[in-house]
Amino acid sequence: KVIWTSLLVTILGYASSLPVGDDSICTAEELAKYSIIFTGKWSQTAFPKQYPLYRPPAQWSSMLGVTHSSDYSMWKKNEYASNGVRDFAEKGEAWVLMKEIEEAGEKIQSVHGIFSAPAISSGTGQTSTELEAHSRHPLVSFVVRIVPSPDWFVGIDSLNLCEGDHWMEEVSVNLYPYDAGTDSGFTFSSPNFATIPQDTVTEITCSSPSHPANSFYYPKLKILPPIAQVTMVKLKKSQLGLPLPYLNLPAKSNEIIDTVSETPLDCEVSQWSSWGLCRGPCRKTGTKIRTRFVLLQPANNGMPCPHLDEETPCEPENCI
Repeated sequence: KVIWTSLLVTILGYASSLPVGDDSICTAEELAKYSIIFTGKWSQTAFPKQYPLYRPPAQWSSMLGVTHSSDYSMWKKNEYASNGVRDFAEKGEAWVLMKEIEEAGEKIQSVHGIFSAPAISSGTGQTSTELEAHSRHPLVSFVVRIVPSPDWFVGIDSLNLCEGDHWMEEVSVNLYPYDAGTDSGFTFSSPNFATIPQDTVTEITCSSPSHPANSFYYPKLKILPPIAQVTMVKLKKSQLGLPLPYLNLPAKSNEIIDTVSETPLDCEVSQWSSWGLCRGPCRKTGTKIRTRFVLLQPANNGMPCPHLDEETPCEPENCI
């Protein structure tokens, strides 16, 4: 009886230390190290509408990520962003998010490690770092802020690097923009305008939000081109400690920036102005003119701008 009781306590103690969820079935070796390479694909060719060229130009914040179990969630689509994710998505400030990660690791031991990678000073480019996953913490999550933007970011939520009894050798994921639901701006350069009450995290698409002012609004597209991509490659023991990104990565990783989507952008013009005064000699037919102006120049073989002025015959008034 004592032996069975002792054995039961041992089993229950071990079970209570396991995370709840699919990651509990990982039977791969205890630790795995990966290089993680983030590639920005936010170019003026792929995203011509309102592309930020200055004050500030298009760029990416630093990456903040974590390896964890299913007991922890950094962010989730259709759920409310934490205060830490809000601060990071709106201002690029990581302190509150770091505290949230630290507290989760201390209270429920759901976090194995934190990783970060430097910012990218343009819309296209690469940044990289290393991360360590554990067989009881095989999930990866991270966020990278889109700069400038109201509260937009890209990232991964709980990607499992473990497949049963082995770690994935390589995984690449295309990334698309998300709205943190904390700021109501439509454009990259929108002023700060808090969303009250706070909304959930939502994916930004070519048709949602369905508003012409939205910087990602491309109604003729079926899907936005990926704005970024992340690649994780499992490191062999001989590769540990090598500087990144000079690892012996597959050739396809060098082709990422070369394959640029060309998104056509149609010209957008304002409404017509009021008709001007009728000009011409008295008792004869004259002409009056109305005008409009270009709101958005076309790009990538989009529909060209129509005529910006129009005239029509009229009878002069107040003739003497």
